[in-house]
Amino acid sequence: MGNPKKAKGGAKKKKKSAPKAAAPEEDTMILDDRQTVPATPAVWRPGVDEVGEDEELQYDPTAYDCMHAMSLDWPCLSFDIVRDGLGGPRSAFPHTVTLAAGTQAAGPKQNSLAIMKLSNLVQGRHGSKAVKDDSEDDLSDSDSDDDEDGAPVMHLRQIQQACGINRVRIMPQHSSTIATWGDDGRVQVWDAGAQVQDLSAAHDAKAQRGKRLPQRPKHMHAHSTEGYALDWSAVAEGRLASGDCRRGIHVWDPTSSGSWSVSGPFSGHEDSVEDIQWSPTEGNVLASCSVDRTIRIWDSRVREAPQLTVTAHAADVNVISWNPLASHTLASGGDDGVLRVWDLRAFSADRAANEASFVANFAYHRGPVTSLEWCPFESSVLTTTSADGQLAVWDLALERDPEEEAALAASMNAASPDDLPAQLLFVHLGQADLKEAHWHPQIPGMIISTAVSGFNIFKPANVGNE
Repeated sequence: MGNPKKAKGGAKKKKKSAPKAAAPEEDTMILDDRQTVPATPAVWRPGVDEVGEDEELQYDPTAYDCMHAMSLDWPCLSFDIVRDGLGGPRSAFPHTVTLAAGTQAAGPKQNSLAIMKLSNLVQGRHGSKAVKDDSEDDLSDSDSDDDEDGAPVMHLRQIQQACGINRVRIMPQHSSTIATWGDDGRVQVWDAGAQVQDLSAAHDAKAQRGKRLPQRPKHMHAHSTEGYALDWSAVAEGRLASGDCRRGIHVWDPTSSGSWSVSGPFSGHEDSVEDIQWSPTEGNVLASCSVDRTIRIWDSRVREAPQLTVTAHAADVNVISWNPLASHTLASGGDDGVLRVWDLRAFSADRAANEASFVANFAYHRGPVTSLEWCPFESSVLTTTSADGQLAVWDLALERDPEEEAALAASMNAASPDDLPAQLLFVHLGQADLKEAHWHPQIPGMIISTAVSGFNIFKPANVGNE
């Protein structure tokens, strides 16, 4: 394939479920009872290639440096990663991560804002320690590391919520200040300092599950309906933006009394605001996307109209991400399954001229794109999740090299179909109804994703090791 990193992580092997005569380190093609010859495996493409009745998919543990699965009592649509005091960038196992997640329970009063610390995340049987046999490993038991390293441990603290949580975002400057978007139409800001401090001091080898405890929010603001768009500014400390399903955008500015002054709604979108992103370099500039198929750039001091508008997709624009390492770059994902990358320097006041100004277009996913995020360590790398059950990692700096692909094919590298984007670096499967994924800001290459089936915490072997 075009890049040896891509070859290792991007291919999912399709194996016969019946006993195999092949040696464990290579796939073979059976000729008769006495002979076998090597056959170059192909990349299995979700939604394109079928799995036969006598076949099953198995993931290759060498494609991951680590991989763990966990879940709470209820699914979480959204979460964010708490910056801890363990330093970074860090790479040595075992890892510890702290998350804040909002639940979607069967009843409103069963919900919580969950703060959890996951420790002893070992490499297990992945990467360089991968077991070289034909054992029937699968994703469902990937977190049961029955080796000398022991099992991961979760310590949990919970703040009671009276509604389901649509979105969770942590203030970049204060990792214990958390904003939540509720399905009751309220945006609330919480001080989780006590919970974070308590978890930081928890070193027991036995898991702890704290009860749901009541707590008053630091601030609450009611929109006219529920929403999903929520983002803190990385430049202007304490500045927050929220967008709702009735096309309203509100901007929150902190006050000297420790609360927030909220202005809005901003006028411009014609339908539900699905996502919001503040500029990584300018404190008054933000971007929004909408069911009206547009991306709009705003000056937060001007409520009457956006500064720029682009018709971005042929369907609802679900998510956007502003590149923190290349601030002129914005990525978008839509209901059409398309990932697009935009150079904001090419935007103009002419809306029609902007419609074809994207610099990259990948019509890969076979379902709506549900989240995307640029890597905090590499400016050309980002990840997407989709309703098609795939989490994809992309490296826009990659290009196809036929000569290198031919050379790698001789060493049993998977054969890449011509229609597979050269920029597709890795594909992760196994989660039902993927909702959101984030890069860990202190552990290069580590990705955490949430789905109806729970959380996955993993590090692709071909990402973040350079």
